[in-house]
Amino acid sequence: MKLIRICTTFVFLLLLGTVPAFAQTGSAEELTRLLKQADTLTARFSQLSLDGTGTQLQETSGEIALKRPGQFRWHTDQPMEQLLVSDGQKVWLYDPDLQQVTIQTLDKRLTHTPALLLSGDVSQISENFEISHKRSGDVIDFVLEPKGGDSLFDSLRLSFRSGAINDMQLIDSVGQRTNILFSNVEMNQPLEAGLFTFEVPEGVDVISE
Repeated sequence: MKLIRICTTFVFLLLLGTVPAFAQTGSAEELTRLLKQADTLTARFSQLSLDGTGTQLQETSGEIALKRPGQFRWHTDQPMEQLLVSDGQKVWLYDPDLQQVTIQTLDKRLTHTPALLLSGDVSQISENFEISHKRSGDVIDFVLEPKGGDSLFDSLRLSFRSGAINDMQLIDSVGQRTNILFSNVEMNQPLEAGLFTFEVPEGVDVISE
């Protein structure tokens, strides 16, 4: 499914190694606090995808914009340009090269749409994940492992530097990992509502799911 491919190769969202046993205490509360600091967020991103052997599969970059609850815009630069937009209910995936738009209902399960960890309702985090964290100076790393067996990833890491999201990493069931580094992060700036809707260009094929 293209939505999931974007979220996991963007996404939106991995193991750090051994985490001290005491790290679980207060991890969910601390992660929730950090995520709730940003009602809106914009940033540049660079993304690197590797297979289970460490071989590079894909490298991309682009821009994101997020607004709670559940609104996000993820634009990948050329030459692999794609645009993923959600208004919190519906999702549009636009592929200019294919001249195609896929429209579907947003899957609000955090284990299926990692982007919602940054833009959605964070109250469900502890219900969906086992969470641990460790701190080093002004950096806090959180490791989230899904409690259910139907998740699209085995492990998710979120790292914050000085209170702002710095990077994230996902590992799936076959060992493929996606690393996303954020830069020029700005939080709680006014964002136009039009960023989170999409007008289908004339002549483009539309697929509704």
